[in-house]
Amino acid sequence: MMIDWTKLSAAAEKTADRSILSLFDDTRAGDFSATMGDLVFDYSKTNIDRDARELLLALCEQADLAAKRDAMFGGEPINDTEGRAVLHTALRNLTGTPVMVDGADVMPGVLDTLARMNRFAEDVRSGVFTGQGGKITDVVNIGIGGSDLGPVMATLALAPYHDGPAVHYVSNVDGAHIADTLRGLNPETTLVIIASKTFTTIETMTNAATAKAWMGEVVKDPGAQFAALSSAADKTADFGIAPDRVFGFEDWVGGRYSLWGPIGLPIMLAVGPDAFRAMLAGAEAMDLHFRAAAPLENLPIMLALVGIWHNQGCGYATRAVLPYEQRLVRLPAYLQQLEMESNGKSVQMDGDDAPVNTGPVVWGEPGTNGQHAFYQLIHQGTRVVPCEFMVGATGFEPELAHQHTLLVANCLAQSEALMRGRSLDQAREIMAKKGFEGAELERQARHRVFPGNRPSTTLLYPQLTPYVLGQIIALYEHRVFVEGVLLGINSFDQWGVELGKELALALEPVVSGQADGAGKDGSTLALVRYIQRHAE
Repeated sequence: MMIDWTKLSAAAEKTADRSILSLFDDTRAGDFSATMGDLVFDYSKTNIDRDARELLLALCEQADLAAKRDAMFGGEPINDTEGRAVLHTALRNLTGTPVMVDGADVMPGVLDTLARMNRFAEDVRSGVFTGQGGKITDVVNIGIGGSDLGPVMATLALAPYHDGPAVHYVSNVDGAHIADTLRGLNPETTLVIIASKTFTTIETMTNAATAKAWMGEVVKDPGAQFAALSSAADKTADFGIAPDRVFGFEDWVGGRYSLWGPIGLPIMLAVGPDAFRAMLAGAEAMDLHFRAAAPLENLPIMLALVGIWHNQGCGYATRAVLPYEQRLVRLPAYLQQLEMESNGKSVQMDGDDAPVNTGPVVWGEPGTNGQHAFYQLIHQGTRVVPCEFMVGATGFEPELAHQHTLLVANCLAQSEALMRGRSLDQAREIMAKKGFEGAELERQARHRVFPGNRPSTTLLYPQLTPYVLGQIIALYEHRVFVEGVLLGINSFDQWGVELGKELALALEPVVSGQADGAGKDGSTLALVRYIQRHAE
């Protein structure tokens, strides 16, 4: 059944001038939140009322969400533009329940790879694997996109659990990135991981060659201190990496969903197999919740429906992810890729144009830093930006508990301020007490008006443990899936990254002067000439 988006936009339009605060009674906070164990998702500070929520829930029925969810977990090729299953969930299926793809159970292979990762990580962390210069002190992970953003985000998030080698990440083909990373490291005590499923990603393999040359200046066999997260066994062998240091994964694991398997090896090296397994367990718990919980109590579904309400209903083009947790500093960037690469599409599964705008622009920064940067626009700008706050009840520094209390107070205050705002009468009263009168009082007061009625949600968790981190990441993964199903698009391909890569390959010889650039537009050729002049 096709979704009638006009009903949703009409419902949103009716609420546009209604005060969110006016919706609150003794039960709203509880009725407009959902829980999973100790996780609480509060969406009461939005203009969604019971009628709007029923309309949103009906969209799930219209889109046949339950059947499509079962198809994903069942290994059916729901990524139909590439003819692939979508089974990142199998990577965290710790119970080993059979998952069938083309008549074969994939779980024995998944669990075997996880066990191999565990052994290798323990060997590196304990000093059994010494490379050619003693115990490994540093790990350099070379990847890009999903082979970088997820591991970087999780490694930073789990800093209190770090008891292994220091882990560094290189992604940008800009030589400054790898040069700055390798500077000061000892090749003899450094392990380099190359993360590329095909072992052909141009940025990754360019950086890998640079790292190998750097390693070869000191050690006799540079390949002996490399590992690969790749399924291209022939190419990793040609690079000099022994099979026992190669960890492959199937094509039913998309890059931006891949940190649960071999791409997560650097996380495991940093925090250990037990903490990594706890992260998998948290994600697995979210998978079970997503499959079993009724829609109204289902965190991924409700998170997705709030997003649909704000984007496709209200027409808000962006959403801000605002973790009040410094160690989640890279979560907004990770979610930016997860959501914008997944749902940044304009064509539906059937090949027709999407009838509504699809994925929103996702951005953000940890609090309280953002409060002194872009919150001005969120509070008083002309565009409404739905905000998604998240904060833990406790931190990991008991001696600084007073700072965590201040952090939480800031988080809760911001969502309240966005909703309440400040009226012109209130602003006049404030400025009158400061001694302003007449026209100047009016002018000063207007600058201090906050429109309010700006929506936000809040995700609360006890503490940012590996288990909780797994829950949060899986929550957002499934949110992307639900929104994609409702929009009728394929959330698991990414053809939009291809054209620029193809043109870059064609432009490289032009920039280097080995080709004349015939057929290129005047702007591109003028820019190339500038680069060539200044590179001489």
